[in-house]
Amino acid sequence: MAYGEHLYGTITFSSEKSVQEGPDFNIPDLMSYLPDYYQGVLEMEELQNIQAVECGQLMYAIEDSATQLVVESATWGLGRFEKELGLSTDTSKSYASRREMIVAKRRGNGTTTPEMIRRTASAFSGGDVKVVEVPNEYSFEVHFVGTLGVPQNMAGLIQMIEEIKPAHLSYSFVYTYTWWESLKALKWNTATIKTWNELRTYR
Repeated sequence: MAYGEHLYGTITFSSEKSVQEGPDFNIPDLMSYLPDYYQGVLEMEELQNIQAVECGQLMYAIEDSATQLVVESATWGLGRFEKELGLSTDTSKSYASRREMIVAKRRGNGTTTPEMIRRTASAFSGGDVKVVEVPNEYSFEVHFVGTLGVPQNMAGLIQMIEEIKPAHLSYSFVYTYTWWESLKALKWNTATIKTWNELRTYR
């Protein structure tokens, strides 16, 4: 069984250097809690060092487990959210992409409305989204108005929209790019070091 990014048992409780491999955690100074006459006693210092490592690992595990209860901070705990929502777990995807899918899935529960689609799409774009209905064409448009260019996880957004939209509706995306007028303030030396895509999404 795996706990976090490490297999259970690979971080052993000993005083050897190997315990420092893996996640960073604070090791308390247990000797400072003991009477002064224990200072300099090799056996006691060694014993307290071993116990300090265990305490540090325990405190780290408690704090790390708490972060897994919130989607925005979860890492190895994202699988639990995905299982609850019926999403497939793909560990090859970034944590950010998986979080977007979870948030979007949560927002997409219930009766499908333009507002639901807007909230779902905004989870992927990272900005404001506007949904425009086109009733006579049985379709709707998703306008990305709060971010420039194409959002990164478009495949995830399309998958989510396909799941929540009524089957008879089609849809399209409308992206926002930089107006040529807004680039006039750029000096030539600044503009030439940017790529075409960077200029299209320049603010």
